[in-house]
Amino acid sequence: MHARNMASELLLDKMEIHYVTEDMVRRRAEHNNCEILSLEEVSLHQQDIEKIEHIDKWCRDLKILYLQNNLIPRIENVYRLKKLEYLNLALNNVELIENLEGCESLQKLDLTVNFVGQLSSVESLKHNLHLRELFLVGNPCTEFEGYRQYVVASLPQLKYLDGKEICRSERIRARQGLDEVRRQIRQQEQDYLRKRASEKEEAQREGGEAQRVPTRESRSSAKAKKPGFDGRWYTDTNNTIPVPDENKEIQGREEKDKTSCLSSEDQEREFWEKPCAYTPESRLEAHRHLDEKKKAKERKTVKTPKAPRTLITPHGRVMNVNEPKLDFNLTEDGDNNTIVLDLEVYRHMDTSLMDVDVQPTYARVTVKGKIFQLVLPAEVRPDSSTAKRSQITGHLVLTMPKAQDEIKMTTPRPPKVSQSSNTPEEKTRKGNNQQRLEVDPSKHSVVDLANIVPRENRAGEQTTFYDNFVDDPDVPPLM
Repeated sequence: MHARNMASELLLDKMEIHYVTEDMVRRRAEHNNCEILSLEEVSLHQQDIEKIEHIDKWCRDLKILYLQNNLIPRIENVYRLKKLEYLNLALNNVELIENLEGCESLQKLDLTVNFVGQLSSVESLKHNLHLRELFLVGNPCTEFEGYRQYVVASLPQLKYLDGKEICRSERIRARQGLDEVRRQIRQQEQDYLRKRASEKEEAQREGGEAQRVPTRESRSSAKAKKPGFDGRWYTDTNNTIPVPDENKEIQGREEKDKTSCLSSEDQEREFWEKPCAYTPESRLEAHRHLDEKKKAKERKTVKTPKAPRTLITPHGRVMNVNEPKLDFNLTEDGDNNTIVLDLEVYRHMDTSLMDVDVQPTYARVTVKGKIFQLVLPAEVRPDSSTAKRSQITGHLVLTMPKAQDEIKMTTPRPPKVSQSSNTPEEKTRKGNNQQRLEVDPSKHSVVDLANIVPRENRAGEQTTFYDNFVDDPDVPPLM
């Protein structure tokens, strides 16, 4: 057990561990309006999960749980799922059937292609009275002699084993020689456990060698140390540092040079063509290799962020920009003294994805984060501008009134020619005399303050203010 834990720790330290998170479960609960408390079915396959946790607390009403194709080494934290009917743990690293006694409603258990070698652990499923189907295809225990007979006799509630129906006669035959089959199974389990112990020791040894390879950080830290003149530290006079063997250093340099000469393709080919046993450790190593390769590819394909586009130069010049590459039409309406911008926005695009900004000298429209900016031919009034969307074509139409009203020049009418005789004397008189326009006093636009309040005298005649005005010599005149 100690070797198993050490080997798994060495492999897990080099790879990123993935846990079951609330966000992961909630994103897979879209069919339930992202509510996880009342969730009855959830699929968490191919998520590189390495431990089952939190699901029994968040999803108490769960009936179907898919956890296939992960890196789960142990069945745990599912005993609170009283309503669980189907548990799929295919393609994982499970080595023991355990901790399923609390799943009272369990009807189907799928452990296809795992590493279950202790076949006697199936007896823990006797408490699951509703269990009807069990899949153990691809596990080491299926190679044991008497495997099917032992499982059929140990679990009388089963109806299907590895997809094959269990008939009544097969169940009777399995019970007849159960004691002898159980003894054979125990012996085969011991042989398998000894084999697994050797595999774990080998994985631990390979992991220890990989850890002893000096990294760049360790080499830099070693260089930072400053020993004495003979290369040794004298912090303790009773202990001395042994002098390294020169032959081993030379061999290490040669091996390092050989590995450095191999190209990345040769290393990739060597990794996959190297023969190895199919064990939980080798599966973790393969996953770690693929994960590192994926991260290296992502680092290469990371795009450098583009420099922000210049919309206005430091000198204040406004630039024309058309990032969304939209067609447009800019016209001037002389009758209404406005500038009209017709932007051919996509017809089925939501209006909430657009943002319009009208300034006195330019107009800017943001379409899905892309900027369209156009310099206007004349100054406009932004507060009086309008933006409308066509329901037929989807075009965005900006109507912007000009800031200064234009003075309309009208053609003067030619003077009317009178029908009277134009003698030379009359022409001379008309040229010498200035013609003045006569204004009707009744159409006078200025108010006469003197006659604003008419008065009547004793005789009944109306008088004005000036008729009764008496000039007082003591009062100075108004300036």
